[in-house]
Amino acid sequence: MTASTTALPLPAARFTDLLAAEWIKLRSLRSIHWALGAGALGIIAFNTNAARADYVNFPHYGRVVRTHFLSWALRDAFTQGAAMMLVLAASSIGAISIVGEYTTGLVRTTFAAVPDRRALMTAKVVVVAAVMTVYGAFTAGASFVLTQAVLDGRGQGVSIGHPGALRVVVASALLAPACALAGLGLGALIRHSATTTVFNVFVLLFLPTFVTDRYHWTACVRNALPFNAWYRLVDVEYGHQPFTLTPRYQTTVTGGWIVFGAWALAAAVVAVVAVDRRDV
Repeated sequence: MTASTTALPLPAARFTDLLAAEWIKLRSLRSIHWALGAGALGIIAFNTNAARADYVNFPHYGRVVRTHFLSWALRDAFTQGAAMMLVLAASSIGAISIVGEYTTGLVRTTFAAVPDRRALMTAKVVVVAAVMTVYGAFTAGASFVLTQAVLDGRGQGVSIGHPGALRVVVASALLAPACALAGLGLGALIRHSATTTVFNVFVLLFLPTFVTDRYHWTACVRNALPFNAWYRLVDVEYGHQPFTLTPRYQTTVTGGWIVFGAWALAAAVVAVVAVDRRDV
């Protein structure tokens, strides 16, 4: 009679141990500290510099720009350039959290200690999502406070209670865990550092610029990407500014939130299933 090799579900207390173990593994990686620190500094500095540029140039702006400048203040709160940096940093951290174990061979020891791979990967997903949510909240919150403090010098800063301001901060914060989980999912599938990085950059940063929004089906693909969902969420003056072009096909605010959730959920499922069904 052959004993079953199917892993049994772990009790709740054991799962908390897995969460603690994944947290220790994540914070023990020196590359994570460098990526988080350098990324946060670069993102906040990029946004603050954009606000400083508008502060300096504000007296030279025309009447139309000044009329709609409060929406510009929200754009300075988290710029497209800073969002790209956040996408790159977050996806890289998500990928490192899983690819690093395969590269060093530590994953064999981990699976020997914890045969239930699904529970193990679920714990990793939870830890990565939690850490990157806090990271996103810090970078988005600090960027908002500093940029609006700079613009207050011209009387153009806005508070968090200004219409659309909270949405900009929350959307920018949640961009981090969504992209981190995407990186984790790709890392679980590819299991190679360089290749995973290339795919992360292509899917999350290059693909949104390659796909046009002039046709309905291509616009659907474009709108389903995290970066474009973020852009729609932070564009609080969508369709109301005379000097901006409105795409023919654009998602709704609700659609933007759905895209964030769908990417996070799909990436988490892919990571758990891929690790559970593939050999080391």
